[in-house]
Amino acid sequence: MNAVWKILIVLLFVSVLIVVIFIAESVRFNRYVSNVQADEFKIPVNENAPVVSHGSIGINAPVEAVWAVLTGINKWPEWQEEVTSASLAGEAAEEASFEWEAGGIGFTSKIHTMQANKYFGWTGSTTGAMAVHNWSFVQAGDSTLVKVDESLQGVFPLLLKQYFQKNLDKGIKNSLNELKAAVESGNAARVTMKNK
Repeated sequence: MNAVWKILIVLLFVSVLIVVIFIAESVRFNRYVSNVQADEFKIPVNENAPVVSHGSIGINAPVEAVWAVLTGINKWPEWQEEVTSASLAGEAAEEASFEWEAGGIGFTSKIHTMQANKYFGWTGSTTGAMAVHNWSFVQAGDSTLVKVDESLQGVFPLLLKQYFQKNLDKGIKNSLNELKAAVESGNAARVTMKNK
């Protein structure tokens, strides 16, 4: 057997292995989101996923202002540098789906939890990766404590764990800082007015 055939066989084997992992991870994610039982979020982040990140920040604004900015999905590109498009048809509500693009990657997401001024969560998927993304809000005087948790699973987070962990940690930090800047700069009032 010549070298070309050996290379082709190895490539075929690797391709089949990736497809099998891709399918297995998709099935694992779908089982997880279908079988979880939770109090706060209908789908909590999967702490056993290959990539998990958590973050929090204090924002000097009432919880209603923070909520209005974050749940105004169609306005995400106005205050998030990485988000280039976001499209939610209709109202933000549980079971509503939306499409968005960040960092050149397109995502299809579905809101799973929406309790006004308390909990906002969605699942999302793109080629080779699925996520659970949850935000919680606690009013503390004139400020709001915002917490965000996200888990990533799929063939790419599994095979490239360190790369995805680093990027998710950075993305969580950036999202929190951008949300704080948008709300505290008065952008919340503009977004709230546009959403009405």
